[in-house]
Amino acid sequence: MKTEEARNIYRQGEDATIKFVMEVDAKCQKQATTIDELEKKISVLGKNSRTSSKRPSSDDITSPKGKKKDSKNTPKGKKGGQKGHKRNSRPPFESDEIDETILYLLEACPKCNSTDIIIVSDQDPKKIQQVEIREVPIVVSEYVAYQYWCENCQCFHYAELPEHVVKSGLFGEKMTALVAYMKNVCHASFSTIRKFFKDVLHVTVSRGYLCKLIRKVSMALQDPYEELLNQLPFEDVVYADETGHKNNGDRFWTWVFKAELYVLFKIDKSRGSKVLIEVLGEDFDGVLSCDYFSAYKKYMKDFNVTIQFCIAHLIRNVKFLTTLKNKQTQVYGKQLLDQIRDMFHIIHNREDMTKDSFELQLQSARQKVIDAAIHDAPSKLDKDGKETLTEVANMVKRFRKHGDSYFEFITTPGVEPTNNLAEQAIRFIVIDRHITQGTRSENGQIASERLWTVIGTCAMQGKSAFDFIHSAVRAYFHQTSGPSLLHDTS
Repeated sequence: MKTEEARNIYRQGEDATIKFVMEVDAKCQKQATTIDELEKKISVLGKNSRTSSKRPSSDDITSPKGKKKDSKNTPKGKKGGQKGHKRNSRPPFESDEIDETILYLLEACPKCNSTDIIIVSDQDPKKIQQVEIREVPIVVSEYVAYQYWCENCQCFHYAELPEHVVKSGLFGEKMTALVAYMKNVCHASFSTIRKFFKDVLHVTVSRGYLCKLIRKVSMALQDPYEELLNQLPFEDVVYADETGHKNNGDRFWTWVFKAELYVLFKIDKSRGSKVLIEVLGEDFDGVLSCDYFSAYKKYMKDFNVTIQFCIAHLIRNVKFLTTLKNKQTQVYGKQLLDQIRDMFHIIHNREDMTKDSFELQLQSARQKVIDAAIHDAPSKLDKDGKETLTEVANMVKRFRKHGDSYFEFITTPGVEPTNNLAEQAIRFIVIDRHITQGTRSENGQIASERLWTVIGTCAMQGKSAFDFIHSAVRAYFHQTSGPSLLHDTS
């Protein structure tokens, strides 16, 4: 507005001036509200894996990450193992593992050509052990059952083939286990497996037959899987998480439930609490460690389940507060972060304290975190009495309602303060999802969750996933009792 225009409004009198000022004020307030809303949206859009529960792969890799070091003036370290690094070499094969030994002898001295030489018996010979694939690495067996004519009953009869041979078909138990291992452990597609069999093993097989083999393995793993499923509700601590899964293009969810000595995966269309009810039941009496997702809160509310919410997720949410434009919100977030850091400082220095001193200091730190979250929270109301610092208000509401569930690890031995164990267990599933793009049928879902359960559990127990799958397939073909995934601690 120009000066003369302002004077004209002033000359029109008091009422006109007041009306104009009120209109300008209303417009400014509306713009201020719009600016606040846009700043909040910008902050939400700026969330990354450090300030939210977003996966690290969703971060903007084009964003600058600070000042680059001058590579010309930075001394480069020597590549490879550094000085003092302990050499890591594999142990040699034992004598009973060696198929053939090839000796190299001297007939004469390589220097003077003398034949007057003897082997030095008190010195170890030079040895190089070599592993090679056989030219024909497979064994092809043909089972023949002749037809017979019975003069007495005037009928033809065939000799009876072994049941396990009929049940296994073209591929034996080890070949069947190998297909499942390549598909789920090596994340190989059916096309890749076909190419490997054709080029390396010289066996031609169709994609449809490979799919049938996976279904056989799935049936072989039914009992070990259901054994873990029945055991889960009786565990003292279960870590849970979920990640996306595609089935024939539709959105599904892969749930992970990790106990102390095994892990179980379940694929479901739902991401709601009904999955928790199906797996853990309504009477789960242990501690469920998880993030702050709504399904876990509903399960906790409906069945009075003890929850340990992940503090790592909480820290990321608090860090987000420090990125907002409002200064009061920033200060609040920083103060809350400081109290949480102080608590973890006590945890990290546990070995330097007595048991009573550690518990006393930890309880005190817990109370300081809750006080900082609830009692030190700023508040700012608009003219209608509505809270404008919504992010702070949400954090206060979270602590009032579920604050104690962030500190269950203090009073319950064996419970971790974070949900990292579940996130680590589900990591290879995410890799598989990116490579295979999911499943295409209900049978594929069932096979995947059973095989993933075997792979994850065997990794935890230090077992070979291939050996376990092979044992299960052999038991299935021979109709005997199969192996168990429940760890034997006796």
